[in-house]
Amino acid sequence: MAETGSRTTDGAALPKGFRGAEQGWPQLERIPHPPHRLPLLGDVLGVDRRTPLQDSMRFAHRLGPIFRRKAFGNEFVFVAGARLAADLADEARFAKHVGLGVANLRPVAGDGLFTAYNHEPNWQLAHDVLAPAFSREAMAGYHPMMLDVAARLTGHWDREAAAGRAVDVPGDMTKLTLETIARTGFGHDFGSFERGRLHPFVTAMIGTLTYAQRLNTVPAPLAPLLLRGATRRNAADIALLNRTVDDLVRARRRAGAGGDGDDLLDRMLATAHPETGERLSPENVRYQVITFLVAGHETTSGALSFALYYLSRHPEVAARARAEVDRVWGDTPAPGYDQVAKLRYVRRVLDESLRLWPTAPAFAREARQDTVLAGEHPMRRGAWTLVLLPMLHRDPEVWGPDAERFDPDRFDAKAARGRAPHVFKPFGTGARACIGRQFALHEATLVLGLLLRRYDLSAEPGYRLRVSERLTLMPEGLRLRLERRPVPAPVTAPLTASDTDGPASAPRCPVHGVGD
Repeated sequence: MAETGSRTTDGAALPKGFRGAEQGWPQLERIPHPPHRLPLLGDVLGVDRRTPLQDSMRFAHRLGPIFRRKAFGNEFVFVAGARLAADLADEARFAKHVGLGVANLRPVAGDGLFTAYNHEPNWQLAHDVLAPAFSREAMAGYHPMMLDVAARLTGHWDREAAAGRAVDVPGDMTKLTLETIARTGFGHDFGSFERGRLHPFVTAMIGTLTYAQRLNTVPAPLAPLLLRGATRRNAADIALLNRTVDDLVRARRRAGAGGDGDDLLDRMLATAHPETGERLSPENVRYQVITFLVAGHETTSGALSFALYYLSRHPEVAARARAEVDRVWGDTPAPGYDQVAKLRYVRRVLDESLRLWPTAPAFAREARQDTVLAGEHPMRRGAWTLVLLPMLHRDPEVWGPDAERFDPDRFDAKAARGRAPHVFKPFGTGARACIGRQFALHEATLVLGLLLRRYDLSAEPGYRLRVSERLTLMPEGLRLRLERRPVPAPVTAPLTASDTDGPASAPRCPVHGVGD
């Protein structure tokens, strides 16, 4: 383990030299900051504590590709430009930094894949043990379960449409993605679509994410006083998450973990590292289950919700995407695994939605050694910066003067080949990028295809996009009107052998390492 210095709010050690961003930027004065800075308070005037990410986006528009903000004595450096972000992607000089809201999640997620510090050994152990669960062969095995959960969504939406009611898009996408990861990863059914409200697990999860963000908006010494009630609620939320996961693991142990890699939980409980023979500890299993249940559904539900918002606002895009679904899938009741990847334009819709509103909207990078960022900004070892993905994805030098406009053709093959690497990063970067990227993209593309084939979508009159922040992003209050199209048969028809024939690829991790 590396030498350690200061500690996080939960007492975990941080790499030596971590003392805040300003300590590691020798020429900090060269980096612009907002005007009207106040002693002690810093740049907090006019800042909305509910939308710190969108506030930072506004500052980036005014201050440029790199800027700094100060709050309660702590100064933070933000990167919004593609050239700087590309340099930060250099794994030889930079690594993932666990800070700000992510570190605040360690009381609930510990050294799980997303919240582990780089020096903690359980990250590599868990990654190596779980990576085969995202191979092509494993993904094809999840596909029928994804179809089954999608059928529960469309059944619910059919009833709402028949009654003339608009549907709650963020709420229903959250139910869908929670059930999908719970079924495929852990063999568990939360019964989300049989409930009038979100499952208590989701309510507790939203509470912990919101609390983690609020901790960043108050001075640390005053947090126990200013957030006393919120701290009590957060402790109750964490206890509920832990109880839910402990019950799930206990039930699997009673049933007997398969040991043959049937799903994520079997791998966590019964699979040893292929080289060292190590296994995940019971405590780390809990952390990993919580990590996958939260990260495995929260960001995907946001991505689907934003995509459905843009489809409802751009009928010409929806018509083109629907025509592709009808052409590629035809009257096939249940599309096979390989048919999903053929929806290239639908995937572009999803990518363009993630460009404008990446639901995991930032990641932090720290210097492995003394270095100079992009040849201009000296950084000492341990200094870190936060990459603002919505601004990286709007950099006009990359995306053009119309970067704010929704246009899925930005992701056609020719356009994508013409762009530099590291300009589109909705799943993070480097060794700690999202281990479940392909899972999320397959699920989201499948669901969009099914919904486009089944419904005409229209937003309620007068709706204006509002983005809520709870570390992740979600379109707030989005409701859609549905009109059934006279096409598809039920989506639960059994798959035939031809749906998944062809040699399965050898187990591998589709990417090296959401933002784990």
